[in-house]
Amino acid sequence: MGALSDRDDDPSRLIEQPAKVMRIGTMIKQLLEEVRAAPLDEKGRERLVEIHRRSILELEDGLAPELRDELERISIDFSEGTTPTEAELRIAQAQLVGWLEGLFHGIQAALVAQQMAARMQLEQMRGRPALPPGLGGPAGDPGKQPTPGQYL
Repeated sequence: MGALSDRDDDPSRLIEQPAKVMRIGTMIKQLLEEVRAAPLDEKGRERLVEIHRRSILELEDGLAPELRDELERISIDFSEGTTPTEAELRIAQAQLVGWLEGLFHGIQAALVAQQMAARMQLEQMRGRPALPPGLGGPAGDPGKQPTPGQYL
């Protein structure tokens, strides 16, 4: 088995810039909470559309290509020159927050699975004697039973 970073199921390869993705994700979540609490006028909605577009571009910059493609497929692309309603904006922001939370949970689950597999592999290695049976007993004393070798 190769190094973790060589594996196709290594979750760390999916986010090229984890700190950036976490910062943007936190900002988007906070923004969604704020816009839920206050009505948005047309200027506020226009500003939120711009923040949404920039957020997606910045997120894409920190993601591996397959996640970038997925984010592009699910993102709502607002038409130029029209201002979406509050509901449309909130739906787009909530969808983005949900996608990010799913991404983070998926990575956490993959990391836990990797840790469990590594722990099982280590336990299997620990369960095997360091020396083959019969080689660990006292030399030259045929009356004594051979003892297994030291464990790691």
